[in-house]
Amino acid sequence: MLASAAMGGPLNLSSLNHISLVCRSVEKSLAFYQDVLGFFPIRRPGSFDFNGAWLFGYGLGIHLLQSEDPENMAEKTEINPKDNHISFQCESMAAVEKKLKELDLNYIARTVEEGGIYVDQLFFHDPDGFMIEICNCEELPVIPLTAEPIRACRVNLRKQAKPQVHASFSHSH
Repeated sequence: MLASAAMGGPLNLSSLNHISLVCRSVEKSLAFYQDVLGFFPIRRPGSFDFNGAWLFGYGLGIHLLQSEDPENMAEKTEINPKDNHISFQCESMAAVEKKLKELDLNYIARTVEEGGIYVDQLFFHDPDGFMIEICNCEELPVIPLTAEPIRACRVNLRKQAKPQVHASFSHSH
């Protein structure tokens, strides 16, 4: 049995605060996350004794950390949707894909179908090879695998008698 279960359940968490990314160049990554994804810089504690930058957007912080050995950071060129990545929702997949083309960013597009619901995904890398996904994943319902109610996206499923499938589609194909 896991220690958290033995102590009465998992940790009492409220939300995801930030992700930290080690960068070859904080300046290049800062420009990417601002100009491509729309994050904005925020104040970072002055007591840190290493180079970095903090950004915020969409309820999420991104902490960029300057690599101590940027020349020896692994190079990632293959876009593999099964690799580590962070995913953002968007309102218009067509607008995002158009912008990626305008920026001449390499990406791959995928469509996943589940029970008649289609989810579109675009995958691309930041300047350091960290994968980013843009999707309309909200179309796919959250269906618990256990009898225990779960919370997803601040929606309390205890209030629902059973999970509901949302059949509204906002595709711009």
